[in-house]
Amino acid sequence: MSAVIIGRGGVFQPLWIPLQLESVCAGFPSPAQDYVEQVLDLNQLCVQRPAATFFVRVRGDSMLEAGICPGDILVVDRSLEAVSGDTVVASLDNDFTVKELQLKPAPRLLPRNRRYPVIEVRAEQELEIFGVVVGVVRQMRRG
Repeated sequence: MSAVIIGRGGVFQPLWIPLQLESVCAGFPSPAQDYVEQVLDLNQLCVQRPAATFFVRVRGDSMLEAGICPGDILVVDRSLEAVSGDTVVASLDNDFTVKELQLKPAPRLLPRNRRYPVIEVRAEQELEIFGVVVGVVRQMRRG
């Protein structure tokens, strides 16, 4: 899985979109109760630190079991310190990738698709963490 940077965060005019307060049931349908609306700005929802945020489009399927699909847009925060278990955008020997970071007992980049091997980071390799993935935006209807 690789990643292509498609934009950087910044300060944007809010775009308020109606938000239904009633959640939708993913199991059996339930009768609607309250249809009280508020508004939601997707920038505020997705971007906590605009100056440190960028968006990147995913290419490849090595993170499917983490809920990251080809074509998804990742919201990446460069200000967060990556810890083990974080999904990160990293550069290993100048190749960008999106993987789960494991720091102990040794640094490794873990795919979340059993078809791909774990990437062991050798001492002579250069690993740079560009940011921690904090959100995923997906178009449900592609094409």
